[in-house]
Amino acid sequence: MSHSVEQQLSLFRYLIQTRSFGDATLRFLESLLVSKDVKSSIEVRSSLTQLLKSESLSIIRSISAETVHDKLLVLEFFVHAFALVGDLESCLALRYEALIMRELKSASFPSLQVSPVEWLNFVEDAVRNGFHAVAVKACENALSYIGTNDVKKLERNALPENLKATTISEITRLKNFALTSIASRSVQVQATEYLERKTRERQNLDLLYKEKRCPASISFRNGIKRQNMRKLYERQSLQQVHGELHGRHPNSRTNQFLTVTSFL
Repeated sequence: MSHSVEQQLSLFRYLIQTRSFGDATLRFLESLLVSKDVKSSIEVRSSLTQLLKSESLSIIRSISAETVHDKLLVLEFFVHAFALVGDLESCLALRYEALIMRELKSASFPSLQVSPVEWLNFVEDAVRNGFHAVAVKACENALSYIGTNDVKKLERNALPENLKATTISEITRLKNFALTSIASRSVQVQATEYLERKTRERQNLDLLYKEKRCPASISFRNGIKRQNMRKLYERQSLQQVHGELHGRHPNSRTNQFLTVTSFL
């Protein structure tokens, strides 16, 4: 990473630490993500993601005593920032936290009440990006709040009864889909773990078989060597006997001739 990029990252950290949570800081963040080559882009995006994670935790803890409106402004900033760097999990987590905070404070500040459509949009985004556990929790909260709150008291949140029923039905459908996905994933994980376990067991058996087979193969080869040596020894012995017999044969005929001559 170049020195100039490191300086820009330091400047972005400074803007966050000084609580410059405005559009200008988000535009600066966008400019940091523009890179000429893929490698630099990946490095910068990774560094920014880690920076945002550490700084967001620190900032959120530090504003615990501030007003709900200030907290929501901070959460909104980090939601946009995480979306820009592509950290969808952190983005959805902070969106969910903001929705819950609004619902909890809506009794004192009615304008903060979350509409059924807002809940539905969040659930759709969570399901679409594969965060099914978060989606299920959001569905449960959405159905709970929609069922207990009188949304007609706010014009901006007012929904016709048929549309409200449709929204509740869609949230329920998405919840069931998310639950099914979680169960399916659980089965897939269990199946994968089973196959991995069986593969390890098979590998261990193969290794044990090879270890047992190794001494037997050595013994077999040694047996062949001994057999070959025995055959070689027998052949050499036969050749030696044959040589000895072949060497004595002329002498025997000469002795016989001398004996006959003497007799005559």
